Amino acid sequence: MERKVSRVCLASEPDIIHFLQVAWEKTLGSGFVITLTDGQSAWTGTVCESDISQEADDMAMEKEKYVDELRKALVSGAGPTDTYKFNFSKESHYFSFEKNLKDVSFRLGSFKLEKIASPAEVIRELICHCLDTIAESQAKNEHLQKENERLLRDWNDIQGRFEKCVSAKEAVETDLYKRFILVLNEKKAKIRSLHKLLNEVQELEKNIEHKMETPTCSEMTTDRDAIYDESTDEDSEIPSNPSVLTPATVRRDDSIISSPDIPDIAPSRKRRQRMQKNLGTEPKVASQEQQLQEKEKIWLPK
Repeated sequence: MERKVSRVCLASEPDIIHFLQVAWEKTLGSGFVITLTDGQSAWTGTVCESDISQEADDMAMEKEKYVDELRKALVSGAGPTDTYKFNFSKESHYFSFEKNLKDVSFRLGSFKLEKIASPAEVIRELICHCLDTIAESQAKNEHLQKENERLLRDWNDIQGRFEKCVSAKEAVETDLYKRFILVLNEKKAKIRSLHKLLNEVQELEKNIEHKMETPTCSEMTTDRDAIYDESTDEDSEIPSNPSVLTPATVRRDDSIISSPDIPDIAPSRKRRQRMQKNLGTEPKVASQEQQLQEKEKIWLPK
């Protein structure tokens, strides 16, 4: 059987402290036994489940909610001390209690109690129950104290291990950072060497391409010189007899003779290219100019 002893102040006797004990078997809603004493006299009464249901119907409340209000008022003592007001009439032996809500109060219950002939036995049981409760509470407190000490030791041990782990982690990070710097510097040096080698290879390729392009230009110039020589040779094969010239040719020659002298651009350009290529080709240029002068003499009328 579970018991709950609490100290209450009655509205009819506010200067006298009373002790209220509530005991129940299974649940508070299945019924309980209430005992009230002032240290000299004692009163007791039994509240059955039907009485609780009847009180809940009178209050127009659900039974679960009414039982919860009974627990707060008689067992838990929840809320401020002035939330619930208790009253007991020694003449009628009715014990009642109310709940105060601001300016309004309503009755939660009223139970009929009977006076005990030998209150000393009841008071003795109350004192023993209080002492047992105190001893049980002390045992729980000691157990909790030991548990707290164990948890504190475990916490200190875990904190020490954690600090060691943090120190080891920082040491590993420092070592890894140093190794990373070494590897990074090696990679940077390797990248710089490869970049330098790449630049050298690119520069070498440019030089090779430039050397390959220079002979090609010289060969193209030689080919153009050969083509020009062939064209001037064909011009020198024109017959020099003016008697075989047609009238159209004579008229063309007359227009050429009467027009002002036009400098030959091709030989001049050719001479410049030959002078840039090789100074040893000057005799060939002079021979070509002599052939051109002979050609002009052939075309001039005698």
